[in-house]
Amino acid sequence: MHHVMDAPSRAAGKNPRPTAEKLSTELVLPGAEIVDNLSGRHWLGCVIPKRHARRSVSRNLLKRQIRAAMTLHSSGLLPGLWLVRLRSPFAAAQFVSAASVALRDAARDELQQLFTRATR
Repeated sequence: MHHVMDAPSRAAGKNPRPTAEKLSTELVLPGAEIVDNLSGRHWLGCVIPKRHARRSVSRNLLKRQIRAAMTLHSSGLLPGLWLVRLRSPFAAAQFVSAASVALRDAARDELQQLFTRATR
């Protein structure tokens, strides 16, 4: 878990010109959020690399758990940018199912410890 006492900023350069008229993903729309904005004081980013969590189901489960933990603990956290990243793979032999209850519980417990240490 990482923290910076700052607010998110937009990219410095201009938006690239679209290569085709029908592609809507080429431009950044005004007002589009670049990170999760919680209460205007806390911004959350999640990094779950594919090399640590191969299945998208697992990555999405972990991101949901991170967002839930952040929401639960946001009142005690310093304002600013928060980044939570998975820094090592979890044991695939221990968590056979991609979205198992055991994986969800293990992630929740570890996040609870991280956010408890980070609260004021």
